[in-house]
Amino acid sequence: MAYKLSARSLSRLQGVHPDLVRVVKRAIKISSIDFTVLEGLRTIERQRELKRTGATTTLRSRHLTGHAVDLAPIVDGKVSWDWAHYYVLEKAIKQAAKDEGVELDWGGDWPKFPDGPHWQLPWASYPA
Repeated sequence: MAYKLSARSLSRLQGVHPDLVRVVKRAIKISSIDFTVLEGLRTIERQRELKRTGATTTLRSRHLTGHAVDLAPIVDGKVSWDWAHYYVLEKAIKQAAKDEGVELDWGGDWPKFPDGPHWQLPWASYPA
């Protein structure tokens, strides 16, 4: 089944680096699970609030420069927080990045603060 990004997801990609947008748009076409863009470019005020609530550990997020997106699987019409669905989505995102020739880091691979929704362009290849 081919999925499409919603108008809301597309609007959340505004200000995001074009290489990352290409990956997300490719991924929705090849994914075996529907997904949504939760967040792309983020203000410093939003980042401070997320840090205050413990949702992030940094004020140096790649979201602040448009080098990161948060994606979430949609299951039965709702956002899923079940890691099993993030591993399904991981396959599509990593394949799309490979197809597009874009290096990508997944927050789900982080040992200290795993972040399933988070995808970012690496600092080394994409300095802000």
